[in-house]
Amino acid sequence: MNARSPTRGARDDVRRHGFDEGSHAQGPQAGDRLLGSGGTLPFLAGVTVPAGRDLLLLSGHTPPVIDADAPADSIAAFGDTYAQTDGALRELQRTLHRLGLTMGDLVQLRVYLVGDPALGGRMDSEGFSRAYARWFATAEQPQTVARTRVQVVGLVNPGWLVEIEAVAAA
Repeated sequence: MNARSPTRGARDDVRRHGFDEGSHAQGPQAGDRLLGSGGTLPFLAGVTVPAGRDLLLLSGHTPPVIDADAPADSIAAFGDTYAQTDGALRELQRTLHRLGLTMGDLVQLRVYLVGDPALGGRMDSEGFSRAYARWFATAEQPQTVARTRVQVVGLVNPGWLVEIEAVAAA
């Protein structure tokens, strides 16, 4: 794999396919079109990576500890879904930079969310979406990704509400 400068951003040969107006009107992503707090949620229907490009498959990234005084296996140690998503994406960004890539090189995310006890065991879609929207389709990082979210019963650390796997076009 050829490492590139972390400041370069995504190459133009990756084709990113958005949703059309009628896509998923009744499907699982219909509720994600807009954030409850306002604003469009940026993600794609799919991505085409041309032949000859390397794909980098990244292991799950988890949130960093934000409260070292809290028990190491508690949600308080890592924060709510918003804080954990933001932290996991920040960790993912560090990994990409170390490999000479940027968040703009990402083409797919697979997101595992644990139900939040504060929400009666439902995953915090709004918290996830607010953090996610800070990282994609912004002035600083205009690219979007294909993405899947699933609610899972639990992750390795009982305090984690979020784990994110990624694929980048290198």
